[in-house]
Amino acid sequence: MSTALEPVDGSPAGPALVPAAGGTAGAGAGTMADRAYEALRDALLVLDIRPGDALNDDALARDLGVGRTPVREALKRLEADRLVVVYPRRGTFATAVDITDLAHLSEVRRALEPVAAEGAARRATPAARAELSELASTVEALDAAALDARTLMRHDVAVHRGIYRACGNPFLEDVLVRHDNLATRIWCLVLDRLPRFGGHVGEHVALLRAIVDGRADEAAHLAREHVTGFEREVRAVL
Repeated sequence: MSTALEPVDGSPAGPALVPAAGGTAGAGAGTMADRAYEALRDALLVLDIRPGDALNDDALARDLGVGRTPVREALKRLEADRLVVVYPRRGTFATAVDITDLAHLSEVRRALEPVAAEGAARRATPAARAELSELASTVEALDAAALDARTLMRHDVAVHRGIYRACGNPFLEDVLVRHDNLATRIWCLVLDRLPRFGGHVGEHVALLRAIVDGRADEAAHLAREHVTGFEREVRAVL
């Protein structure tokens, strides 16, 4: 399967789903479920699957090139992530994007994003630091004026996921990925009205380099400022 956030690069009328690849029935079922989950999750994040859209097992299985069982397993995980909701006798639907959730999400992220950044600065492996250093160079080289906002969003999500992995705490990573996913959906709802989204993505360069260099206190401060800026910018266009 292609990179997890490839659906970001456009605004199709329907879900931009990337078919799962590899694996066989039975032994590969877990892998197929993971890949179905990733494809559906990322289509939900960037609103390629719109809030309120119905999700049909058979149609999704055809689009993804997998069986219904991996799709059903993926949908159960997505329900736990609050990205889909199941109504008895009605079916499964993409959850609404509720701007009123912004304050709650920001409260959690202001508390935990600095912990992850500080942890990554202190504990990241050499391989993780090399990955984050490469991410910093990639983001620094972006020509924000030449890229659409949803492509920039792909880089934003990649940076956050990289930091969460590097912190070395799988429980913290799990919590932050789920909350960042929900925050990303709010971003996508207002992307067209954000005047400086490219600048927001560019803020990651200093944060990533502080982590790579082991400057834990600075990394925590920059992570907190980044989350605060996210909330401020979204509220400014509401």
